[in-house]
Amino acid sequence: MSNVSEIVLPESLRKEAFRLAAEDGVSLSHWVSLAVAQKIGAVESAEEFFRRRGQGASRIDALRILQMVPDGPPLAGDELPEGYAASDASAPPSTR
Repeated sequence: MSNVSEIVLPESLRKEAFRLAAEDGVSLSHWVSLAVAQKIGAVESAEEFFRRRGQGASRIDALRILQMVPDGPPLAGDELPEGYAASDASAPPSTR
């Protein structure tokens, strides 16, 4: 998997983390890994995340993927808001 790191926790946190890991049916190590990943996700900005994820991607690849979407009505919950106009998509976010 990855390198092993020793992390010192106050006893009260260790006990609570161990209890929650047991409730989830996972090891303490796995539970702590998930908790750290969740915290990183909360701290890291979405913009930075997607900038890194998009490195190496191209507009052509994105358009090719979008062309694979079947033509049909949107799924329930995916409808555009009432009164939405196609020209709204080109407006800067602050004016939408």
